[in-house]
Amino acid sequence: MYVGPNHCMKCGKPLDEENGELCFDCEKTRHVYDQGAAVFQYSQGIKQSIYRFKYNGCRDFADWYGEEMYRICQEQLKLWTPQVIIPVPLHVSKERIRGYNQAELIAVELGKRSGIRVDSNILKRSRATTPMKSLNDQQRSENVEKAFIICQNSIKYRKVILVDDIYTTGSTIDACARVLKKAGVDKVYCLSLCVGKGI
Repeated sequence: MYVGPNHCMKCGKPLDEENGELCFDCEKTRHVYDQGAAVFQYSQGIKQSIYRFKYNGCRDFADWYGEEMYRICQEQLKLWTPQVIIPVPLHVSKERIRGYNQAELIAVELGKRSGIRVDSNILKRSRATTPMKSLNDQQRSENVEKAFIICQNSIKYRKVILVDDIYTTGSTIDACARVLKKAGVDKVYCLSLCVGKGI
């Protein structure tokens, strides 16, 4: 199920009320990133698809994911005018087991269609973190605190987009955005394949 036009103006979550601008999470949380958007609601069908993509080696799913992300979000990309797409990194231990970073595969496909450069060498996950699905809101923030570092001495980009497969509370995106802005990036946007309901 797609998110549709009635969504949170900050993170992209679908809204129940037609006149609302922010979801419950974004009303109570001051996010570090500037704005986000998503393609699908994290419902049963797409959950199964993403599970196969991440854990059953179905990396070819990234082609369709990237195509849908571009089709749905291309107007948002024009408004944001980003200089680079940055996939949210996996820790090296997890990527070694899985064989790939699912966010990077999606980012590459989005880059092909949008013409925006993809750079996977800016951000690094410096320590392994607990899977987010088992944590509450506060635990999620603590889990990713200081989990990301910048790999370059200087960043030449001023507007960037972070790409990830699933957005729930924004803790991971905020942690990435925090180090990027500290390194001199002015605007950090995010595109997620799926968006959950939050905590």
